[in-house]
Amino acid sequence: MTEPCIIEFDQGSLILYGDVAREMASSGLDIVADDRIQAFRAPAIAYRSIMQWLHARKEPATDQAKQYQKLLDLRRKSSVEPYQHQLEAVQAWNDNGQAGYVVLPTGSGKTLVAHLAIEACRREALILVPTLDLMAQWTRSLRMAFDIQIGAVGGGEFSPAPITVMTYDSAVRQAENLGNRFGLIIFDECHHLPAPAYAQAARMFIAPFRLGLTATPERADGAEAQLAELIGPQLYRQNVSSLAGDILAPYRVVRIGVHLTADEEVAYIEARKTFLDFCQVNRVQFSRPDGWQHFLQVASRTPHGRDALRAWMLQRNLPLMSSNKLFVLGDLLEKHAADRAIIFTHLNELAYAISKRFLLPVITHNTPNQERVKTLELFGTGAYPAISTSKVLNEGVDVPDANVGIVLSGSSSVREHVQRLGRILRRKEGKEASLYELIALKTHEEQMSRNRRKHEAYGGRRAK
Repeated sequence: MTEPCIIEFDQGSLILYGDVAREMASSGLDIVADDRIQAFRAPAIAYRSIMQWLHARKEPATDQAKQYQKLLDLRRKSSVEPYQHQLEAVQAWNDNGQAGYVVLPTGSGKTLVAHLAIEACRREALILVPTLDLMAQWTRSLRMAFDIQIGAVGGGEFSPAPITVMTYDSAVRQAENLGNRFGLIIFDECHHLPAPAYAQAARMFIAPFRLGLTATPERADGAEAQLAELIGPQLYRQNVSSLAGDILAPYRVVRIGVHLTADEEVAYIEARKTFLDFCQVNRVQFSRPDGWQHFLQVASRTPHGRDALRAWMLQRNLPLMSSNKLFVLGDLLEKHAADRAIIFTHLNELAYAISKRFLLPVITHNTPNQERVKTLELFGTGAYPAISTSKVLNEGVDVPDANVGIVLSGSSSVREHVQRLGRILRRKEGKEASLYELIALKTHEEQMSRNRRKHEAYGGRRAK
């Protein structure tokens, strides 16, 4: 009679004992011999494939790894009817054995998709989020949705429960302790997951059921390919343009070209020439993955190199902080005085300068959480008609009353631009959204704008 395979969880990995484990190791599963303990070892993420292998062959097993209940009595309290795209997303996930990720625009109801998935899976669930703001939002929504204890881990809080919200950073620290506690993991904003530390943490959880949620899975480094390994394949996708006007607010995107002042233009041309000449002499190619690291290495070695680095910073900052952009901003704020506007910048320095010039509240990564919450609350009531910010409102913060976005500066990232668009697209009766993009003409910002606007959101349905 075949001895049962014994499976144990050990600080983010699995230990397997018995002859069946040896057979599994030779079958191509991610299992290797550990001669130190005369057993076999696998990453915790392999738990699903191991259990499927054992079940398919009807091999006996003693599962001492998992510490979550088989099924929970979970039913949503909310009577909100899901949209068709939300039902389709969950159905696609169910059809694939409850493993994979879905792509839905900001404001289209990814949170409800998660609630439906939790209800369908009925296992103890962990929701991973990138920020403390999102942890608070998810905790509130889950407490409203389910009659079950909701826990939180992160920001100094440690209260794991049958359904727990945890930051990615906390998951890195807690995976070896809590990696066998949950049957379902939901990765919110899952485009963050391929970061090396986060990816390793994901491998240290046994959860056989996994759901990823994102509006923009594509990454500049191409690492979104890892999502299939860490979560499962992309199962469902809806674009901004296909939902605008029905699920999302109708919108328009306006590109405004702004000239540098004469002095700014001269300084920009000189600085850019110094920077590019240095790169040409030293054969720095930014098209290569290591192009930026190569530039920093060679620039740090000589006085000419350090001059080139200063020139790079100057030619970057001049278009971002062009004084003429502030005049255009003033006109836009006057035009939209009755609206709720978010002013997006790339630099904290510019966010604070806008705040001072136009007497507006500002939110950056330096803003205390209590002040941030109060500012957003007053923005929601209309006491503050506009907010100046750097990058912290790009992602995850719920600002449903915002209907105008003004981008003074940013990176060439498509994701960043689509995230900023998403901040103003939450539907509200009679709402039409406007996103303004201010571009310094005859500078590298024009190419950055072209790169950002490759996303389908800029070819879809607009406000009438």
